[in-house]
Amino acid sequence: MSNPAEKPEVVELPAEPVSAPSASSRRAAAQRVREARDKLTSTSGTRPAFDAEMLRQYAQTRLSASYVVMLLVVATGVLFGLWMQPIPAAAWTAGMLCIHSAMTRSCRRFLTEPASPAATRAWRTRFVVLDLLYGLCWMAILIHPVLDMVTETLMMFLMLLVIAVSSMLAANLPIAALAATAPVAVAMALSFVMTGSLDNYILAALALAAEGYFVLLAHRLHSSTFATLEARAEKDALIGELEQAKAISDEARHRAESANVAKSRFLAQMSHELRTPLNAILGFSEVMKSEIFGAHAVPVYKEYSADIHNSGVHLLNLINEILDLSRIEAGRYELNEEAVSLVGIVADCHHLMKLRASSRGITIHEVFEQAMPRLWADERAIRQVVLNLLSNSIKFTPQGGEIWLKAGWTASGGQYLSVRDSGSGIPEDEIPVVLASFGQGSNSIKSAEQGAGLGLPIAKNLIDLHGGTFTLKSKLRIGTEVIVTFPPERVMSALAPLSDDSPPLQPESSVLPEEKRRPRHKPIMSAGTGS
Repeated sequence: MSNPAEKPEVVELPAEPVSAPSASSRRAAAQRVREARDKLTSTSGTRPAFDAEMLRQYAQTRLSASYVVMLLVVATGVLFGLWMQPIPAAAWTAGMLCIHSAMTRSCRRFLTEPASPAATRAWRTRFVVLDLLYGLCWMAILIHPVLDMVTETLMMFLMLLVIAVSSMLAANLPIAALAATAPVAVAMALSFVMTGSLDNYILAALALAAEGYFVLLAHRLHSSTFATLEARAEKDALIGELEQAKAISDEARHRAESANVAKSRFLAQMSHELRTPLNAILGFSEVMKSEIFGAHAVPVYKEYSADIHNSGVHLLNLINEILDLSRIEAGRYELNEEAVSLVGIVADCHHLMKLRASSRGITIHEVFEQAMPRLWADERAIRQVVLNLLSNSIKFTPQGGEIWLKAGWTASGGQYLSVRDSGSGIPEDEIPVVLASFGQGSNSIKSAEQGAGLGLPIAKNLIDLHGGTFTLKSKLRIGTEVIVTFPPERVMSALAPLSDDSPPLQPESSVLPEEKRRPRHKPIMSAGTGS
């Protein structure tokens, strides 16, 4: 028997990451879908809102030029009354005025009624029919047999005038412009062709060319108006999107503020609930570690008590840092300002951290300028800044490394503090990360002594509250330097002695000049009546 065919191994390919479309691509896709939907529901191939706006502009143009059209009709009727019988000319004039009156009344009604897609289509058809009647009336008067005596030049001029006026008035509705001008141009061209002369053939060609030119001009005007409306619609849509985005941003900001307030309230309420049992743990663990009430039966219990105490101290410090950071971010951290010595605070912090640095074989150098005046600042905040910077330097400096503490004057008259180490350094792209809350660099993650990532952010925020600057410079495998500066406004310089003489204790009395020059040996106030 043959062995069954082995089942082919199916290897599942990793799915390609699907990138989220950007806001601009989503906006463009939505606009294309909206335009396609509008074209399907429109009778003219444009948006329904644009159809209504085009008809509105057409009606407004007709109403604004109504008196000009009436004047043209009356002048043409009077002029043709000179070559033909007055009654037909008067009848033609009356008919044209009736059509013009109907068109004007329709435009006014359209402007007063609310716009809707069905009403827009009905009004569009009505305007096209009225313009067609308007063009047929002009055609009737221009090809009247009685006007054969009129020269072709005058007829051509009148035709061009009628076509130009009708094209400009109906430019926002190209099909209406074509309905108003095509009968006139075609009728005049046929009239010229029927005469059979070469000159009239040329005039017929010119009539058709003029019709094409004015139709093209009306189409260009319609395209320009449509582009203007489209730009305005896009601007309105953009303004709407901006307003919507602003509303969303305001709502998100309100939610963030509410969340921040809730966080601050939670931390303020929980600070007591966390510290009370923690203080008890620290106290009892210290009692057990110190063996105050007697030695432990098992020596390992003493080590366990020390571990509990150290862990509690670490947890307490972490809680204090989180609470300090929350107060700073909420703007509720108040500075207890007083006259402090920057050099003295740095020296005290060096003394506190000296034992820890010596256990790692790290040497700390001090470079302080002497006779520096005091700063007007919060001593606890500055001490916390120095301790955070110094502890970070000790943590990330290898055994046998060096740390330099510097304090002195800045070029602008302020004071500065610098902490520089010979540690592993921080990559340049990770500097914003370590300055953010709970941010840790790659070296911190790899290090055995990981922290919460709050030391540098708290130090930077405390310096910002003092109006100073916090600068972090670092290079890989060379070291890190943090420079903190205080503005000159916080330096309490010693006041210079007064150079002017002090005023007299009491005003001098008016005495004679010779008495003024004579030295006085008597006291200011003498007892008795002796002279």
